Amino acid sequence: MGKLDGKVAIVTGASRGIGQAIAELFAGEGARVVCAARTLKEGDHALPGSLEKTVADIKAKGGEATAVTAEVSREEECTSLVAAARAAYGPIDILVNNAALNYYVPITDYATNRWIRAFAVNVHAPFMLSKAVLEDMVPRGTGAIVNISSGAAIGPGRGPYEDKKVRGGTMYGASKAALERFTQGLAQEMAQFGGIAVSAVSPSRVVPTPGTIFHKLVSGMDDPRGEPPEYMARAALLLASEPADKVNGRVCYSQQILAEFGWIEKAAGRGVETRGSGYSEV
Repeated sequence: MGKLDGKVAIVTGASRGIGQAIAELFAGEGARVVCAARTLKEGDHALPGSLEKTVADIKAKGGEATAVTAEVSREEECTSLVAAARAAYGPIDILVNNAALNYYVPITDYATNRWIRAFAVNVHAPFMLSKAVLEDMVPRGTGAIVNISSGAAIGPGRGPYEDKKVRGGTMYGASKAALERFTQGLAQEMAQFGGIAVSAVSPSRVVPTPGTIFHKLVSGMDDPRGEPPEYMARAALLLASEPADKVNGRVCYSQQILAEFGWIEKAAGRGVETRGSGYSEV
């Protein structure tokens, strides 16, 4: 038996990288997975990866999945995504808010329309999608929402600063810090229902993906400084399948949570060797 047998899951940003790995693992554990992103076909985006490929890979292994294109920065498309998922498989049991957007630009040069759009994808979409799927979860008193955060949520602390290099990650970090605060706020609101878990997880180390390689955060898929996408996929599975009273409100890191629950023997990186964000410690 799989850990998610009979469950219906929505995974955003499922065309490549961490989202693809999560969708494939969830399907392998028995979930019927609605894979959402903007890129339907290979070649529709400059980066490799597509919903069609993710779904085809899942079905080739005997899993069940369907692709739904969605621009999650827009509320009407979030609503349509959830409606399409219900039409395909029924009420939603699990939501993974993985889709994210950033432009690595210093704040002095950051275009306001880009800031607003990135914040809409990274923060507004998890709010809008969570509100929509909770229409299924609250009446049944069960469900899981897993928000994918980032080590960027850990700020540089107060000055003076010896490191004066501008890396352009301020907007992304701010949006992920907001996502972590949203996670714990919603988790507290859902505690009254007993069986609904809302959590967030970040990579303990940078995950080599087409996106992180493009932005030069890692040198390639085999960069020894990184961790494979499977760690994040397994951490998301843990948070989606463990009882709510064990994980509700958790803001954690992939290797940290996997080691804590005995899913891996050795752990490293953020949350293990170094401290995490403030939200991970409360």
